[in-house]
Amino acid sequence: MSKKILVTGGAGFLGSHLCDRLLAQGHHVICVDNFFSGTQRNLAHLANEPRFTPLRHDVVLPLTVEVDEIYNLAAPASPVHYQFNPIETTKTCVIGAINMLDLARQRNIKILQASTSEVYGDPEQHPQPESYWGHVNPIGQRACYDEGKRCAEALFFDYHRQHQVPIKVARIFNTYGPRMLPDDGRVVPNLILQALKGEDITLYGDGLQTRSFCYVDDLIEGLMRLMASGSDITGPINLGNPDEVTVRQLAGLIIDITGSNSKLTHRPLPSDDPRQRRPNIDQARQRLDWTPSVALREGLIKTIAYFEKHLSLPLAQER
Repeated sequence: MSKKILVTGGAGFLGSHLCDRLLAQGHHVICVDNFFSGTQRNLAHLANEPRFTPLRHDVVLPLTVEVDEIYNLAAPASPVHYQFNPIETTKTCVIGAINMLDLARQRNIKILQASTSEVYGDPEQHPQPESYWGHVNPIGQRACYDEGKRCAEALFFDYHRQHQVPIKVARIFNTYGPRMLPDDGRVVPNLILQALKGEDITLYGDGLQTRSFCYVDDLIEGLMRLMASGSDITGPINLGNPDEVTVRQLAGLIIDITGSNSKLTHRPLPSDDPRQRRPNIDQARQRLDWTPSVALREGLIKTIAYFEKHLSLPLAQER
């Protein structure tokens, strides 16, 4: 059955892919974005789609629309963007969550929160199951995002307990793919761009810190399965790829695919940067029948092709 679905942060990397998938299923999509880190270019191919409604709006302000479901993805997700205005980041995570939860409560509809593996901080338990409470610096430079998302999770569960709002909470681990911003500071676009330009590839610390990279198509499938799950499943549920690689291994793979002559260089490790990040996805496997299917090399080939195509576009014209 066709639904009217609200996607906040719909012009972003994940949000735009989610809009595409929902439209492909026959739904009407209202995309809300203030275009701080989302871009018009991500939505350009939907300009003539009659079931797609873009709306420039900041979720820090209340919103009233008639919809059947809400995916709350609004928040700058890379350190470069969320540290640019940390107070606004916290407001987006917390006040934005309150506004969307109030809308879900008024409409008596399901709402999904795109939370993050950052709620685990620099983890002392590895891999991270949903039962792990995390190891987060509450006053560090990343706290605006880490603690903002932790507070949002608390709000979701309080609205569920106090007002019976039907909620879904996904903890998203490192995800990559086409439509990532070249300037967002995350490791995959950083390394790809340096390799394509023939520049030295920057590794922070010794490059032996680990990440687990999930291709965007797999991640979107996980979000949609979580939203479609029964009322007994609220989450939080980890969504990510459990295959762990070092950043040094990632750099080597990107150099191999691009055929780059780039050399590896080292810089100091940023403050509060986690040494290990890998999801335990037992719950996603058992309760959603979900597991990633796109291999890292396959996903990187698609992502590199995207950046090769768009490398010459000036960033200032994209927003």
